[in-house]
Amino acid sequence: MPLVDEAQTFPHEWRAEVLLKPPLISPARQFTYPRQVAGEEDAMARGALLVQVHPARGGTFLATCALGFSDPAMPTGIFSCPNAQEICAVAGGYAYIFDTAGPERSSHIPLKPVAEILVLVEHGLLVFVGFHAIVAWGREGIAWQTARLSWEGIRTSGVHVDASGPATLHGLGWNMPTDKEVEFTVDLRTGSHTGGAF
Repeated sequence: MPLVDEAQTFPHEWRAEVLLKPPLISPARQFTYPRQVAGEEDAMARGALLVQVHPARGGTFLATCALGFSDPAMPTGIFSCPNAQEICAVAGGYAYIFDTAGPERSSHIPLKPVAEILVLVEHGLLVFVGFHAIVAWGREGIAWQTARLSWEGIRTSGVHVDASGPATLHGLGWNMPTDKEVEFTVDLRTGSHTGGAF
């Protein structure tokens, strides 16, 4: 299972490693994600990402994160978050964020799947790109979610910082009636957008 290359990181108060198989001696604390989500009863049958987490405070724990999809093209890996206590585990396109000081506190990013993750340290955002919309996670949780940007498939092309206006994320969304990609721009402060294909 390939890991996503983490080019940038937020400062964080934990260490973690992805395990290829369960440890011989399991930590006393173990958590499974997603936590009782309707419709996800069979999620573990697809496989799981195993992450051993060593928080700054409290004991080591094992996080078992169900794969969203078994397709190797779907992102998988661990990421730091704007909140230094939180960790993001992405397993086959399903993104889970949990508090390393209290792993029972968790969130499941509402994109199924997450197709791309952008670590925007300078903007204090961890950005999740889905097939139809984009979600940004900030220090306090979900910062914003865009409206639908595409019929099916989004490609991001970069962040633009203009001294006279807000920082914006640029990309392309597919328009089914014309079978063409249409440009969009998302305000990184609010998630409001211009353009898009839906």
